[in-house]
Amino acid sequence: MKIKSFISLVGICAFTGLLCPTQSMAQKQFTLEDLNFGGNNFYNMRPEARYLMWWGGKLVRQDYNSCSLVDPVTGKETQLFTLDDINKWAGLSASNEVVRHLYGAEFPYSDRPIVVVQNGNEDLYVNFKTQKLEQRQNRPSGLQAREWNKLSGATAFVKDHQLYVTDAKGAEHKLTSDGSRNIVYGQSVHRDEFGINGGLYWSPKGNRLAFYRMDQSMVVDYPLVDVPELDWKPAKGESRAAKVDLIKYPMTGETSHKVTVGVYDLATGKTIYLQAGDPTDRYFTNIAWSPDEKIIYMFELNRDQNDCRLVSYDATTGAKLKELYRETDAKYVEPCHPIQFLPWNDNEFILQSQKDGYNHLYLFNKDGRQLKQITSGKWVVIDVLGFNNKQKSIVYVSNECNPIQRNTWLVNVGSGKRTLLDNGRGYHYPKLSEDGNAVMDSYSEPSVPHKYEVISLTGKPQRHDYFTSANPWKGYTVPEYTSGSLKAADGKTDLYWRMVKPVNFDANKKYPTVIYVYGGPHAHNVEASWNWGSRGWETYMAQKGYLLFILDNRGSEHRGKEFEQATFRHLGQEEMKDQMEGVKYLKSLPYVDQNRIGVHGWSFGGFMTTSLITNYPDVFKVGVAGGPVIDWKWYEAMYGERYMDTPQSNPEGYAQTSLLTKAKDLKGKLQIIIGLNDPVVVPQHAYSFLKACIAAGTQPDFFVYPGEPHNMRGHQSVHLHERITQYFEDYLKPIK
Repeated sequence: MKIKSFISLVGICAFTGLLCPTQSMAQKQFTLEDLNFGGNNFYNMRPEARYLMWWGGKLVRQDYNSCSLVDPVTGKETQLFTLDDINKWAGLSASNEVVRHLYGAEFPYSDRPIVVVQNGNEDLYVNFKTQKLEQRQNRPSGLQAREWNKLSGATAFVKDHQLYVTDAKGAEHKLTSDGSRNIVYGQSVHRDEFGINGGLYWSPKGNRLAFYRMDQSMVVDYPLVDVPELDWKPAKGESRAAKVDLIKYPMTGETSHKVTVGVYDLATGKTIYLQAGDPTDRYFTNIAWSPDEKIIYMFELNRDQNDCRLVSYDATTGAKLKELYRETDAKYVEPCHPIQFLPWNDNEFILQSQKDGYNHLYLFNKDGRQLKQITSGKWVVIDVLGFNNKQKSIVYVSNECNPIQRNTWLVNVGSGKRTLLDNGRGYHYPKLSEDGNAVMDSYSEPSVPHKYEVISLTGKPQRHDYFTSANPWKGYTVPEYTSGSLKAADGKTDLYWRMVKPVNFDANKKYPTVIYVYGGPHAHNVEASWNWGSRGWETYMAQKGYLLFILDNRGSEHRGKEFEQATFRHLGQEEMKDQMEGVKYLKSLPYVDQNRIGVHGWSFGGFMTTSLITNYPDVFKVGVAGGPVIDWKWYEAMYGERYMDTPQSNPEGYAQTSLLTKAKDLKGKLQIIIGLNDPVVVPQHAYSFLKACIAAGTQPDFFVYPGEPHNMRGHQSVHLHERITQYFEDYLKPIK
């Protein structure tokens, strides 16, 4: 087995402020309040951040009580206004009406000195040059969705299930009357799959609104239970009993919802629907507008998710115009990105596809003819930031430099020449200016907690330092973080891992080891960010004397189609094989206690945890499975059928991956933890596994968080990680 090791952070302790193990005895100790999201000291232990946004081509820093212009070359800041200024200019003085902070302030107009500040249920439009309040816009409370268009000034919103549009003059128009929990308007559909995160789509100039209408009356109601809060008191005549919360949950192989797309015209006040045909067992996604607002484009996918088509529609009549593109695959196609028109050519657009094995950019004309493939290679385009008009180029993020990195690139559409814009290392989250002439680059590296640079694109790209965060962990006991790669179970594919060694590490000792796993699609754990992307809980466990190991198996994201589709129709099987290659590596290390290996994961990672401890009962002594999928027949149709097909068409795969039949094989200690109100992996999974264990005579442990969804929120997350930690302390750590 070939092992490739990248770097140890111990060797660069002096640079980062991370302290070497031999120096750590006198250092401060972390608590979960420091390291865990929801902890009382969590944000103080994060690298100091700068909140930056673009005002056209100008960079603005937002702070609690001021906003300032940032010189992109020198980093010098010039104050635009203060919080007191905004309250004064808006005429706010009473303590119950003043604006509290300036985080979230927006600068929507590149050519006007207007800042928009949300204050309670209204938006304040303040001109900071004339120092006057120009407009107050009501923001109704209890909205289910909201989308504002800065050019037309119109706002679309959903309240009490009905869709409304308020025009620039403040006139409110009610578009629907039949909205309900069964008929959903203007919200995300298809269970947030296919890149969908909303349901309201303004045309470029805001003259028309496209929106989703989802009929889910035919979908089964799944019962969740709302347990009252401890301080809740029933009204007179109201029962103190818990209440049923019914959610719509289309399981794999069962009846799903039907989606249509409506278009509202502000000028005529009329609404039409796209004539896409019978929506039964079809998915409509990635809605886009033509620059002239006359045509709507969307991807249409069959329920089997192996036949995807890009179709155009007349936005005035709803008539179907043309099928522009079709992509099929023996396994599945997953469209996640709308087309984007070139700002310098209204007749051409870019389309993202992984039809050549990796997600890349393609250039099409509006008639559907592919003109060229813009990017290519054994790497993926992760995100498209926008365009640089002067250079006729696209600015995007990819992992071309390294599979576990994110870097910013510019590609010329005509020549295909690519230019790396950042330093070629680390994990970058760039923001492109509205004029496309500069990038604000926020990033970290394994030894760099957080750094900000401004990249000028007006000529040859130039990088300018703005701010480098100090190491917030200076003075604390910090473990050693390393990363490397090993071969997958197929013997050829590189898999990347992270290791966190115990503090005061001694290679002559043997340490209990915990494998943290996710392993599913659209996620990864190992990246070239600070401490190789290590989670705070890993540091906490290393402080307690554990070795942590994290491996991204086949099936995880950003490695290409073959890598992801290796798990098709048998989720968990190839993933387990890869994780066991990681175990082989661990067992080759003299400091790993082979008799004390545990595993922990959440969601898909909970499924993997339960799979590993029951399929390899002689390897894993302890497991903690959070929100685990137990049988894919109880999971949602869109995600589940993409990777498993239906229970009717793939009975062998569903039987092979079901953990109900594995309950009898549980030998180690397994704790299952769920949120009682989980709408993603519904409680039926965990309850059914418990029933199977009772029937088999095995003894898992179980803990539930009443009122919590799929992930624990706020300070309950600290409680959760205390519980996870204590379980390993009780059953994995050697007794002294």
